Amino acid sequence: MQHLLDVSLFNSMIRMVAPILLAALGGAICSRVGLFNVGLEGFVLVGAFSAIVGNHYSGNVYVAVLIAIAVTMLFSLAFAYISIHLQANVIVVGISFNFLALGLTAFCLKAIFHVKGAFYDKNMVGLPKWNIPFVQDIPVIGGIISGHSPLIYLAFALVLGLQYFLFKSVLGFRLLAVGENPVAAKSIGIKVGRMQYLAVLICGVLCGLAGAQLSLGQVTMFTEGMTAGRGFIALVAMMLGQANPLGVMASSLLFGLMDAFSIRLQGFSLPTHFTQMLPYIVTLLAMLFFRKSSYMADAQKANGSSR
Repeated sequence: MQHLLDVSLFNSMIRMVAPILLAALGGAICSRVGLFNVGLEGFVLVGAFSAIVGNHYSGNVYVAVLIAIAVTMLFSLAFAYISIHLQANVIVVGISFNFLALGLTAFCLKAIFHVKGAFYDKNMVGLPKWNIPFVQDIPVIGGIISGHSPLIYLAFALVLGLQYFLFKSVLGFRLLAVGENPVAAKSIGIKVGRMQYLAVLICGVLCGLAGAQLSLGQVTMFTEGMTAGRGFIALVAMMLGQANPLGVMASSLLFGLMDAFSIRLQGFSLPTHFTQMLPYIVTLLAMLFFRKSSYMADAQKANGSSR
């Protein structure tokens, strides 16, 4: 057991959880305004590819992150226009955008880099690892917390920021009002459509960061479909956390731990296909546990009332 539960496992958990957490926070913001965004998988995939393209042409990893954010915001803006302005079914639009992102990134991979399947450049520099002074010298804690990319620390800082934004700021209250009762919100002068556009754009920013962490913070390369269901796991983490940033962080940590645990099990001569199933099995179990929660009814009601 001590070979399974050690410092490196929890260090890996923190690294694995960042893309899931960032995407789940984006989904939570959308959910709060009555949009059940199942397109998180596509958003993150677009962000991951855009980050690699930005890094390849600019040579600057931070510029690449900004490019990933900008491109994912444009992608999310198209999602918002179809879902909010054209009033299409948000579930269908989200699923469509997942397939669109999968095909679009595969096409652009061939068109830009002239390769299929994956792109890797040995000269490409990924996100740096930050060793926190003093903290890195603390036994156990230092080995878990220190030595991660800036986007991982940003992800956890955004949890606290969004918690304050949603429940302490005026704009946050307006977003919550739109999700709770759009008719009442509109009657007091709140621009419902504008608030929903804002939420989707914030989701685009967060998913762009998630994609950049995935392709530049973990592997420094891009492969087709490299999100591997993380967007859907983020969706479950959002639901399990009741679209509350602190709850989303707790549920994301659970899935991040299972992801890291599955990698650790590969070192014990277990079949790779079996160990890779572990995070998704836990996701299904979480959904079974969650099926009677009132939040599902609230989300469906919000989706219907936002039309």
